[in-house]
Amino acid sequence: MPVSREDGQRTLESLQVSTRSPMGALAFHTGGLLVDHGWLRILGGGCDEFPRALDRWNHVGATPRCHHGLLIADDLVGGFFAWFREPRTIHYLAPDTLEWEDLGFGYTDWLRWTFTEAFRTFASDFRWDGWEKEVPRADQALGIYPPLFTEKSHISKRARRAVPIDEVWLLINQFADQLRTE
Repeated sequence: MPVSREDGQRTLESLQVSTRSPMGALAFHTGGLLVDHGWLRILGGGCDEFPRALDRWNHVGATPRCHHGLLIADDLVGGFFAWFREPRTIHYLAPDTLEWEDLGFGYTDWLRWTFTEAFRTFASDFRWDGWEKEVPRADQALGIYPPLFTEKSHISKRARRAVPIDEVWLLINQFADQLRTE
């Protein structure tokens, strides 16, 4: 998706990265990427169709949205990818466990992985026949009821509707906090 030069430049400066890095190139040259028919949304510099720029979504320069590191992507079913400060690897906040899973990749290797069959295999447990027809706008994910962490029935048997990604982020973190204190 296209990004304005001003938004790309602002994102680069906020993140203090160069266009020679894959993250910087994405932030400067794209509003974001939709991968695998929109299953995965990788953040860039933001645009009208993909309004979540890396810097603004992460509240760079203010209280961060994710205290572990930089949120870099999310998926259709409410999973979130973050580049952790320690260790400097990509982690996945899984919607079925509400736990951060270390994927063991740096940003560049993770980005390559998202375009492989291995990524589709990673996501396969959360897919159902016809999921491609349910992909909402890039600033939304599917709210799933009952939530994926509550029972083991297949996702195809659950209610699904498009909800703002901000709401999904808030809810998944509230659920995770509640379960940790019980």
